[in-house]
Amino acid sequence: MQENRPRPGRRPDRPAPERDAQPSERLVYGKNPVAELLKSGAGVDTVLLAEGMAPAVASYYTALAKEAGATVKRVHPNKLRQLSGTDSHQGVAAFASEIAYAEVDDLLAAARARGEAPFLVISDGIEDPHNLGAVMRSALLCGAHGVIIPKRGGASVTPTVIKASAGAAERLPVARVVNIGETIRRLKEQGVFVYCADMDGVSLRKNNLTGPIALVLGSEGSGVSQLVKKLCDGVLRLDMAAPGTGVDSFNVSVAAGIILYEIQAQRAGTV
Repeated sequence: MQENRPRPGRRPDRPAPERDAQPSERLVYGKNPVAELLKSGAGVDTVLLAEGMAPAVASYYTALAKEAGATVKRVHPNKLRQLSGTDSHQGVAAFASEIAYAEVDDLLAAARARGEAPFLVISDGIEDPHNLGAVMRSALLCGAHGVIIPKRGGASVTPTVIKASAGAAERLPVARVVNIGETIRRLKEQGVFVYCADMDGVSLRKNNLTGPIALVLGSEGSGVSQLVKKLCDGVLRLDMAAPGTGVDSFNVSVAAGIILYEIQAQRAGTV
């Protein structure tokens, strides 16, 4: 009987090396992001802890997971690397449950419950999840009652957004709407004054930002769409100290932080 041998000059077939999988949109990894997710009260299905993790650290995340109602599994560090696509997982990861979006009316109700004039942030097509997360972080810290995002044409709330927001995306109500323009019309009918941020507007501190307000932030590339801009009651401009540098605008999340802080300061009467 003839043996099956490889032909001369030909190597035996070998399995292809295993490549790192693309991280799931529900996966959050890293010590601080996972801790913030577990503390936020958001739904978490499973927490993965690396084998060999220091007992005190493992006990900390196990306690957080138990309080959040999540299952804890110990896995080999290579499994975390495969799931996250990086060596920077810090030995801990979690699968977040699907986020439950709010309605715009819920955001207005949150303002009424706090006895405050509505303060909302609207994304008109912010595409980068890191930018959206940073905007949500600033919105929460500056006292906004919620964020409105489009169902199409912009980033939705994913674990990447949650991580970039340091957990703010799980603590701040987020409404997802079909039509941003129609939502703005509805808000205006309810007495909300709608501003957008653009370079041809009125200098930020020359505006009265103390009443019911919604701030519209445009996409990274094209800014606020013309249709949405026409619907706004006012346009805010951030002045730059160094014009003519070739950099003609702030990053959307940086602009959001500056404007939201000014709104918060005016509402608090500190400026």
